[in-house]
Amino acid sequence: MKMKKGWNRLYDDLAWLWPIWEDVEEYRSESELFAKLINKYAKIKVRTLLDMGCGGGKNVFHLKRHFAVMGIDRSRAMLSNAKKQNPDCDFHLGDMRKFDLKRQFDSVFINDAITYMTTKKDLLMVFNTAHKHLRPGGVMITYPDECKEKFEQNETNIWTSEADDMNITFIENQYDPNPKDDTFETTFIYLIRKNGKLRIEHDFHLCGLFTMNTWKKSLKQAGFEVHQEEGDEDTGGLPVFACTRPIPNR
Repeated sequence: MKMKKGWNRLYDDLAWLWPIWEDVEEYRSESELFAKLINKYAKIKVRTLLDMGCGGGKNVFHLKRHFAVMGIDRSRAMLSNAKKQNPDCDFHLGDMRKFDLKRQFDSVFINDAITYMTTKKDLLMVFNTAHKHLRPGGVMITYPDECKEKFEQNETNIWTSEADDMNITFIENQYDPNPKDDTFETTFIYLIRKNGKLRIEHDFHLCGLFTMNTWKKSLKQAGFEVHQEEGDEDTGGLPVFACTRPIPNR
């Protein structure tokens, strides 16, 4: 997905903001939930995990306490953040729709990177790639950041983080200019104050917006047994899908 200039800057020239975005400890509870669900639904012993769209590696930091984790992402800048956060893990550059590591893992984890799949075709491609990299009996965990049924037009969130001599206020606004298609826009404004001097940056992200039925249909089409678990505040109240790759009959 080629974006025009000014889009997805958080994963490019503004990736240095990611370590300041939220403390890594903010990701502990959701990571523990995902690890619990993996072990609940796995039909094999789970020792390895592939994080597809690992970003800056904050989930990896917690998941590696349970599994040997490998991460993949299409952003070189975010992979650099991930490696600094997790020097003991392996990371690879790749598009989550079509990479091929030529190996399988006991579990696969897909977090909010999947929100950048803006067509049903791309969504299915990700799930097919995950299925290919998952060992039979293993579990893939994923969940939607947003869905059509619960999307809140013009939702705006504001939070502030500090690091050394810097104070950063993050403003996030979500808007769907065309409810008939499968996308919405997220606009970020970053108020960056270093030693009191203000710098303002803008950033735009095009994201996918599908029905829950589309999610379930795509997961089943990819070959998964789909288990739906109730979400919590870490998943925005949306459900989590624990998807098992069936073990072939012998």
